Amino acid sequence: MPLDRTYERRLGALINGRAAPALQGGLKGVEKESLRVTPKGRIASTPHPRSLGSALTHEHLTTDYSEALIELVTPAFPETWELTQYLCDLHQFVYRSIGEELLWATSMPCAIDGDESIPIAEYGRSNVGRMKTVYRRGLGLRYGRVMQAISGVHFNYSFPEHFWPVLSDLVKKPDTGADFRSDAYFGLLRNYRRHGWLILYLFGNSPAICPSFLQGRKVDWLQEFVPGSLFAPHATSLRMSDLGYRNKSQAGLSVSVNSLEHYVRDLTRAITTPHPDYVKLGVKVDGEYRQLNANLLQIENEYYSFIRPKRVTMSGERPTKALTRGGVQYVEMRSLDVSAFDPVGVNQNKLRFLEAFAAFCVLSTSAPIQTSEQAELDGNHGRVAREGRKPGLTLRRDGRDVSLRDWALEIVDSMRGVCELLDEGDPERHYTTALDVQAAKVHDVSLTPSARSLLEMRTNEESFFNFALRMSKLHKSYFLDLYSPNESRQDEFAAEAEASLVEQERVEKSDTLGFDDYLARYFAA
Repeated sequence: MPLDRTYERRLGALINGRAAPALQGGLKGVEKESLRVTPKGRIASTPHPRSLGSALTHEHLTTDYSEALIELVTPAFPETWELTQYLCDLHQFVYRSIGEELLWATSMPCAIDGDESIPIAEYGRSNVGRMKTVYRRGLGLRYGRVMQAISGVHFNYSFPEHFWPVLSDLVKKPDTGADFRSDAYFGLLRNYRRHGWLILYLFGNSPAICPSFLQGRKVDWLQEFVPGSLFAPHATSLRMSDLGYRNKSQAGLSVSVNSLEHYVRDLTRAITTPHPDYVKLGVKVDGEYRQLNANLLQIENEYYSFIRPKRVTMSGERPTKALTRGGVQYVEMRSLDVSAFDPVGVNQNKLRFLEAFAAFCVLSTSAPIQTSEQAELDGNHGRVAREGRKPGLTLRRDGRDVSLRDWALEIVDSMRGVCELLDEGDPERHYTTALDVQAAKVHDVSLTPSARSLLEMRTNEESFFNFALRMSKLHKSYFLDLYSPNESRQDEFAAEAEASLVEQERVEKSDTLGFDDYLARYFAA
């Protein structure tokens, strides 16, 4: 049975109406985080390398939470191969700049000696730079720095311009510009919440951790893999479980994706409502800021979600204000683990599947999510993160139990038509190939990245730490040994790094407000 008759009808209309190119040429970008570590696998205490430019103003090389947590950001490309080539070139530039250090090859961090071993990112003397550092200081106090040392891959996607009038005809609604597009993207968001557990099953690659990550806490559902390693036997992504981003700290926070209006309303409430525990921490104590404010969220980005609606912000503009101003411009899929089996942390098959998955979500019926359904969806994600490879695992769907395997195959089968549209004119059928690779994982759980990681560890009789360190060294060797690098692009990266340092200095010199006034103006805007 098809998942959705409306979806099948829309897909058929695309195919029969000779509108195959409608889905082709969507813009794709990646943000990939990696911890810089020493050759012995300890988090680097060195500052962000100056040769990589300014983490504040460089468009493509920055830091996330920690000074050691580098973030590589690609531009948006219409072709997946262009994106992965750029990401490869960017990695090569980074490896040339970090000396003997490595980029950690997995999402879950290396051996960590407590919160104090994780240096908070620094962005200079400017108001905007100080704000970024104070925000991170607040995150550390609220959730612990160790959780902030987790890394991931974010996939940014926007549909091509020529898709929107076609979608307007399919759904029989006038294309009113920003409002129409935002409604469509929020339909995608709701369906991603419904079906996004599949991403954890297919691409989750964090089934094991170092005990140091727990900082002495006992977790009864984790087992010892070998001395010095803990794992969950059927886990796909401990990063996306309640050990990681799905922690209890935000359990009471509910942000609706039933409309842009509801989303902005709920986030605005969260960033303006004081939280008793955070009030106790204090905001400015003895002249030093501990956090930006004592509200449930300091800023919108503190809200952890599998997928976000996004719009590029103007200088000093808050994300919710940007969305209200211009509507949704693209979506950011955030539930991808860093892949230990791919030197750049991601591969073209994965990105092509995600692009097709976005089309599947936007073309499918997407009713509002009620509170009872959201509880089901949260439960499904948590279950797949912790035990997604468990034989016979069932999930909840419309109040009933359903086999994960059957549901996954249903989704994959429904995506075939989308992949055929994306493949139109391509004799190599890259999107269909990408779908076949994922379908094989549903049929054979041993092909999933999480199962492959555990098999590697067993075969080599190694701990998670030693596995990740070995893969990190392999990745470094891969990039340093690459024959005939793109020297013109390497020169381009070097020029961008120098320009970013000049720009940071300009920003710092242009400040006219004191920091207190700057924050007041930012939050009043």
